Amino acid sequence: MINKALLQRWRDKVVGLDTKVPLGNGMMATSINFDNAATTPPFKAVIKNICNFAPWYSSIHRGAGYKSQLSSNIYEMARYKVSSFVKANPSVHDIIFVKNTTEAINKVAYRLWDANNKKVILCSDMEHHSNDLPWRDKYHVDYICIDNKGRLMLNDLEDKLQKYGDKVVLVTIAGASNVTGHINPIHKIARIAHRYGAKLLVDGAQLVPHASVDMKPFYSPEHIDFLTFSGHKMYAPFGIGILIGPKEIFKEGAPEFTGGGTVKAVTHDFVCWADSPNKEEAGTPNLMGVIALSTAIDILTAIGMDNIEVYERALIRYAIRRLAPIPNIQLYGDIENIDNRVAIISFNIKDLPHGLIASALSYESAISVRSGCFCAHPYIQKLLGLSPEDIQKQIKTIKSPYAGMVRVSFGLYNTKEEIDILVDKLWEIALNPDRYKDKYRPI
Repeated sequence: MINKALLQRWRDKVVGLDTKVPLGNGMMATSINFDNAATTPPFKAVIKNICNFAPWYSSIHRGAGYKSQLSSNIYEMARYKVSSFVKANPSVHDIIFVKNTTEAINKVAYRLWDANNKKVILCSDMEHHSNDLPWRDKYHVDYICIDNKGRLMLNDLEDKLQKYGDKVVLVTIAGASNVTGHINPIHKIARIAHRYGAKLLVDGAQLVPHASVDMKPFYSPEHIDFLTFSGHKMYAPFGIGILIGPKEIFKEGAPEFTGGGTVKAVTHDFVCWADSPNKEEAGTPNLMGVIALSTAIDILTAIGMDNIEVYERALIRYAIRRLAPIPNIQLYGDIENIDNRVAIISFNIKDLPHGLIASALSYESAISVRSGCFCAHPYIQKLLGLSPEDIQKQIKTIKSPYAGMVRVSFGLYNTKEEIDILVDKLWEIALNPDRYKDKYRPI
């Protein structure tokens, strides 16, 4: 059980929780951030460690000076910290630093691509665009279906694996949805995919910051072949992301980005590529981002991912219980099986545009939420039950507000008292829709 004193210690680790922002009436109010699925604030220790290291900052892998050697050592040791955090194996996995999850998935799409043999990628209906669009121009992509609560249908996954046979090079799915928070059974999916000779990529952007993740040993049929995630969703928003994958995949061939740091030797006629992961990290690496992520991992580990999961699950259970009675509200996803969700809730209030609700929450209560389609248009369209005709109409009238949702997403520092403020304001909006329609324009 997380008591108030312990929660306050967690909150004391996060930057900006007491920041006051202007309201629409010119007054100031303490901001409430319920947009953690997009990006989290940094830990105070992340900022402190970056500032403390700044005098020692130097180019890595390139200098004999003390600062350069120190920087290089810190950078390389961080790979082991990352691998320990998700139970990867540095002897069989490459841990590659990238900008974000999007770049990581694009890198895998390039690496597995065979221009002479168009392979099949099995994606899903619930994916963020970053785990959909990178595959489309290089592979035949098919989508695993979802049920009426937005959950992945594993029988459809198996049907498609049987249908395509050895043409499937990869199954790629979200560890947790950025719309409904639904957690996919990644190890069960791994077992199914490996049974048919396919590899599994898990987009861990929404899962890794909120739950313990175990990639499992390669000899286990439940192992995760590729894992991607981003620092900016786990209290280290300084442009760093992670790609973990089998060394054999990155061993041969040229990287998609070439230049400084990617080679051993070059002539005008010849290139000898560096070993991975250096080969995959073109240009000057983001050492400060690595320090930020490494620090965040230390803090999350000290708090305990299991403790974070328990607390955030209590928040979502409380929030759903309080939101459900609001007049004309529609909550999306599976709201009964809370143990299979990270702390994300998406909703609509009948006849009120999602952007209008988001604006009202911001201007009147200093509450930050996200509204729209959350870079997951096909998933939103299915959850809203939009017909092909509805979708085409939206595309043709693109200047009009798109059908979408309001999303609230919690971090380890959010409180039930903050949820109460949200719920009270939503009751007011729901009971006075005409006043809000006249007052705010949808985003």
